[in-house]
Amino acid sequence: MTGISTKTIYAVAALHELGSIQGDEVLKIKEIAARASVPQNFLEQILLELRKQGILASVKGARGGYRLAKNLKDVTLKDIVMILETDALSDVCKTDNPALKLFWEDIREGVSNVFDVPLCELKNYQQKANQTLNYSI
Repeated sequence: MTGISTKTIYAVAALHELGSIQGDEVLKIKEIAARASVPQNFLEQILLELRKQGILASVKGARGGYRLAKNLKDVTLKDIVMILETDALSDVCKTDNPALKLFWEDIREGVSNVFDVPLCELKNYQQKANQTLNYSI
């Protein structure tokens, strides 16, 4: 069990941007990278993996790009972590002590539950950020 990597942070940023587009619109990798402030070459690998796992769809051609294949209410942070993190939520107890095994299992389950938040929640955070930024003097 480890922390969240930069890869997952960039994936959530990209999904946030893709969640803001309408209908059948698509965004090119270059646009996603610029909007999400992430390195384009690293983002390419992430988007490819998310496409392979059915989170994203890609459209080929001059007007091609990426769009969500699933609604963000159907995608959790845990889904993204499980796709991108090789040892996320893995068994960290390397001992035969039954008390320690139970302890670490409870911790792992607790962390897993924390990550079980749908990414549609990003819209709520965007609204909070907009309210914070929209103040008058």
